[in-house]
Amino acid sequence: MPKKSRSNPQSKASAPGNTETWYRLDLSAIVYPTLQRRNFSSVYRLSVLLKDPIRPDTLQQAADIALQRFPTYKVAIRKGLFWRYLEPNHRPGPFVQPDIHNPCMPMYFKSGNRYLLRVYYYDRRISLECHHSLGDGTGGMCVLQTITAVYLRLLGAEIEAGGFVLDVDSPPDPEELEDAYMRYANALVRPARPAEKTYRIRGTLEPFHTLNIIDGILSVREVNAVAKKYHATITEYLNSVLLYALLRKQAADSSFRPRPVRIAMPVNLRRFFPSRTLRNFITMVYPYIDPRLGEYTFEEIVLQVRNYMRYYINEKFLRGDITTNAATKRNPLIRIVPLFLKDIVVRTFYRRVQDKNSSAGLTNMGAVSVPEGMKPYIDRFDIYMGQPFSSRTNCAVISYGDILTVNFASCIVEADVERLFFRKLVQDGIHVKIESNRTFREALP
Repeated sequence: MPKKSRSNPQSKASAPGNTETWYRLDLSAIVYPTLQRRNFSSVYRLSVLLKDPIRPDTLQQAADIALQRFPTYKVAIRKGLFWRYLEPNHRPGPFVQPDIHNPCMPMYFKSGNRYLLRVYYYDRRISLECHHSLGDGTGGMCVLQTITAVYLRLLGAEIEAGGFVLDVDSPPDPEELEDAYMRYANALVRPARPAEKTYRIRGTLEPFHTLNIIDGILSVREVNAVAKKYHATITEYLNSVLLYALLRKQAADSSFRPRPVRIAMPVNLRRFFPSRTLRNFITMVYPYIDPRLGEYTFEEIVLQVRNYMRYYINEKFLRGDITTNAATKRNPLIRIVPLFLKDIVVRTFYRRVQDKNSSAGLTNMGAVSVPEGMKPYIDRFDIYMGQPFSSRTNCAVISYGDILTVNFASCIVEADVERLFFRKLVQDGIHVKIESNRTFREALP
């Protein structure tokens, strides 16, 4: 068995599934620990709402059983001389906890027995919070649904494995553990990235750590019908509505120098490149509107977004994008730069350039399916992107059956963008039910 090295995790890891395996951070995961600070942590949340109240003791049993199936999630993060890496975590935990008012709290690497995920419960809801250095929403959904399936089995339900529910009695597939970026980062050209500053929301920061949650509960049929009127998909339509809200907000701010409005939208690369990885395998695209070119009607915004999506979201452009990302990791000179210097450069670049490239974030996990045996027990799913790095709002979308949830998360007092977003949906004839962890003086729509 290869010897595990804490100082140089560039050496080859041992065989997948071995309890002494350590894992290099994948191409996306490298950035997230670097951006960690006292009031920010790259944590996202996935939730499932069941039909019956949660039994905490049984949920703890389910988590203990299910997490053995996910070796890249039952880990702790460590620092080497040149890179961070993940090593197996055999400490007790993670422990199931009652839910909290402000989700996605910063996840300090040495707290909670060094686990990088949390499991919460409240009434009928099970929530999984995961640090992005472990994986993206697809991997997190596999963990959440597998825990939920084991929980329901312990209560007597018969639920088969399939889809997001993995077989806890089988060893992990080696492909689940891979850094899939490096397999497909082989384009012959590296496309340039957008570098122009965008409109930024100016708001009143909430006290640490206050995360303002606003959920919109919609009908998939209604949203799809409206999207079709604009000759758009649901994702294109919702991106257009968010851009519309941001443009209205910028105009209301009486800005003398309007800037482009751009959305950072993750794309699930598994749709384009065959991979079963449970780690990060996403890249970002940036649909935008530039109001300096003139005033846009909503129909024109939809057209611009639709054309952008269909031009950029395809296998060729995405392969080029991940090749651009991988170039830095493959550079032999950068590989030997000490970790503390890499951290300084990455943090400075992100704060001064990358974070200013977008006005808001929007992710859409799409329609989530569950095994047939689970369907009678599930009401809906939710997803939250967590606290933004700077003063803005993040939006996450997920659907199950005919229920589509739009979940906003921000760390500022003002909810102008969210109000304009949902007001536009109502104007288009979509019924919206609002839920929130905060109190508003007026109805959002």
